[in-house]
Amino acid sequence: MMFIDTHCHLSLEDYDDINKVILENRSNNVSKIIISGCTAESILESIDITSKYDDVFVTIGFHPSEATITTEKELNMLDKFKEFNKVVGIGEIGLDYHYGKEDKEKQIELFSKQLKFAEENNFPVVIHSRDAVEDTINILKQYKVRGIIHCFSGSIETAKRYVSMGYLLGIGGVVTFKNSNLYKVVEEVGLENIVLETDSPYLAPEPFRGSQNSSKYLVYIVEKIAKTLNVDVAKVAEVTSSNATKLFDLK
Repeated sequence: MMFIDTHCHLSLEDYDDINKVILENRSNNVSKIIISGCTAESILESIDITSKYDDVFVTIGFHPSEATITTEKELNMLDKFKEFNKVVGIGEIGLDYHYGKEDKEKQIELFSKQLKFAEENNFPVVIHSRDAVEDTINILKQYKVRGIIHCFSGSIETAKRYVSMGYLLGIGGVVTFKNSNLYKVVEEVGLENIVLETDSPYLAPEPFRGSQNSSKYLVYIVEKIAKTLNVDVAKVAEVTSSNATKLFDLK
């Protein structure tokens, strides 16, 4: 029984000892992790980390918070690294209107360029959407891509719309929070439409909420999902790992 963390962040800025983190993951039944390089700096660092570990993969892309500062030269990093064998997807990319819409047009432009790149190179995408559901869906419909709605925490209705478009939902630590109704989404869409993620070092599950997160805590997310669906932990591990392996063509 092994788990796959489809979305986490791994950098020396957050963790003093990357090797220790990887070893702890392995000893907690985490077979593979996919780290997200979502700024120019983190793409380079993530590529370097993945080259050192067989069980670490990477998605690359520019987060919507980078919309006003990402240059064409930086966007060309996607093309530069697309043949690197550990790059398995484009992300996290998307829209984030949580702090306002002042840079909305730049976000949409950046998002669209990266979706086009993913489509042309047959990469799955990892989508960041915050307070921007309608724009996200309308833009995604313009491209023939597949992927994950990262850190999904929306309504059942929104979940069904994404699933009907062929997207998987990334379910993380929020599902364990006492005030969260995310378990109802999991009940509705079922195992076949979800993957596991931690978004570490953020969003640690209960009972570690508020502390630094890590892929080693995936089991707490799995246990909540298993309880919600009345299946055993091994079943959650099997189906979600299969979903992730197929989407990202993991070896």
